[in-house]
Amino acid sequence: MNKKFDIDTVIANKFPGKHIPSFIVNYLKRIIHQDDMNGILNRVGDKQGLEFLDGVLAEFNVSCSFVGEENLPGADSEPLLFVSNHPLGGMDGMVIMQMLCKRYNSNLRVFVNDFLMYVDGLKELFLPINKVGMQSRELSRIMAQEYSSTHHLLTFPAGACSRKIDGKIQDLEWRKNFIEKSVQYNRTIVPLYFEGRNSSFFYNLALWRKRLGIKMNIEMLYLVDEMFRQRGNHFVIHVGRPILPSTFTSQKTSRQWGMQVRQWVYDLANK
Repeated sequence: MNKKFDIDTVIANKFPGKHIPSFIVNYLKRIIHQDDMNGILNRVGDKQGLEFLDGVLAEFNVSCSFVGEENLPGADSEPLLFVSNHPLGGMDGMVIMQMLCKRYNSNLRVFVNDFLMYVDGLKELFLPINKVGMQSRELSRIMAQEYSSTHHLLTFPAGACSRKIDGKIQDLEWRKNFIEKSVQYNRTIVPLYFEGRNSSFFYNLALWRKRLGIKMNIEMLYLVDEMFRQRGNHFVIHVGRPILPSTFTSQKTSRQWGMQVRQWVYDLANK
């Protein structure tokens, strides 16, 4: 097999000169499904954008439908800002991207962690926002350029996938940046709620990791495995009514408005 993802190479690059026991390397290969991933990439790796998403999601045999689809603005609408909860950390992003690309003729860009730029088939849709070595001035320039563009934008304000908090599966606190950008660039926000959850193992691992005082998010190593657990699922995306930038008055701070929009998103689950 012509490997496109190779743990041995990743380890050699990240830990030059270090010997990692083979049983650890083999375990990592198993939990990231190295052979499965490379098989998929061999079949769809030459595709880009929506075609890549269609190919990958077909491999996982997943489907999706909207609740509140009438709340989605038309294809000729002004540039929008879609905000969503992030329950799965991978599959949810791809499903939302696929649905929005189909509706808006792939006129979509998504803010992501820079390591996702290794996914060649989605580079044309991705905007890295925490690239190693990136200066704040450079990041500000990229943000200004994209928010001023005609692209529709998708962001996950939590910046990470959901965890079990107070006994419920929910996002971490949402960053306020999306509120400020909505006002600054006059972008209407379209709230999305994605139904889904990872395994109990994932959430319990995260809880025990925190209780033991381990700072490294070791549960993230299992996100690919969690993605494979979603095979064959049907997902539902709830769409809320668009929120005009004028909604965000000085009666609340940007952080408070961010918390309010987060609550509105979770309220969609009950509608």
